[in-house]
Amino acid sequence: MIENRLKKGLGRGLSSLLGDSSKKIQTNKVAIKDLVRNQYQPRKHFSKESLEELSLSIKEQGVIQPIIVRPDKSSEGKYEIIAGERRWLASQNAGLHEVPVVVLDVDDVKSLEFAIVENVQRQDLNPIEESRGYQKLIDDFNYNQEKLSKFIGKSRSYIANSLRLLALPEEVLVMVEKGEISAGHARSLIGLNNVIEIAKKIISKKLSVRQTEILSRQFRNKKLKIIHKKDSNLLDLQKSIEEKTGLNVNISNKKDNSGTITFEYKDLDQLDKIIKIIKNNY
Repeated sequence: MIENRLKKGLGRGLSSLLGDSSKKIQTNKVAIKDLVRNQYQPRKHFSKESLEELSLSIKEQGVIQPIIVRPDKSSEGKYEIIAGERRWLASQNAGLHEVPVVVLDVDDVKSLEFAIVENVQRQDLNPIEESRGYQKLIDDFNYNQEKLSKFIGKSRSYIANSLRLLALPEEVLVMVEKGEISAGHARSLIGLNNVIEIAKKIISKKLSVRQTEILSRQFRNKKLKIIHKKDSNLLDLQKSIEEKTGLNVNISNKKDNSGTITFEYKDLDQLDKIIKIIKNNY
C-alpha cells in the first residue's frame, strides 16, 4: 500500500510527523502549477544531472512517491511543498501537469523538521545546507543540540561539528557548497585567521583532508609560539574555545585568578553569533 511505502521510505523522524500508522494517508492529484516552494526548504542546490535522470524515470514510471505538501497560507488553492521539491521540478521537466500529493496540516516548525529530516535521511543536503537547517531550528524554533540529536537521529558531536562550519567565512562556505573542498577540509580551518587563503591552496594543490590538518596545525603552532609564556592549561582551554566557536580567543589570567576573555570578531555576523551563543546558554 502506498501509505506503508511512504512511511517506510521516510524513516522514524518523518513517520512520526505523519502521525499514527493506523491512520490512512490520503493521496490526491494536484496540478503542478498549484504547488509552490517551501520557504523553509534547507536544500538550495539541485544537481542538473540527477534532475535529468529523475525526469527520465518519471516519464517511464510516473511519480512513485507522493510529494508532501500543506495548504499555502498566503494563496488559497495553492499548496506549499514540505518534502519532494526535487520530484516536483523533475515532473515539470518530464512534462507532467499534475502529481500525487499527501496534504498535511502542519505548522512552520513541523514543515522545517519534515524538510530537514527527509533530506538528511536521503543524504540530499550538502554540508552547509544541513548546518543552516540545524541553525534555523535553533534560532527560530527553540531547539538545542540535544533535542536536534534525538530528533534527527545523529550524535550530539555530529550536530556540534556540523554547526561549527557556519563560523567560517561565507567564501569558504560557498567552496564547500560547490564541492570544491569537503566538510572535513573546512573543519580543519576553523579558528585560523587566513582560512580563505588556505582554502584556495587546498583547491590549487588538491590537498587531502589529512594534508590540510597538518597544514592547519602548523599555522596554529605558529600562533601558540607567540604566546608560549601562557599556562598550558589556559592555552588548551583557549584553543578548545576557538575550535568550537571559530573565533580568535584570548584568555588573560592574573595571579589572583581574575582576568578577561576576549573574542575577536571580523564582522557583524560573527558578533551576532557570539551574542546568540551567550543568550542560548545563560
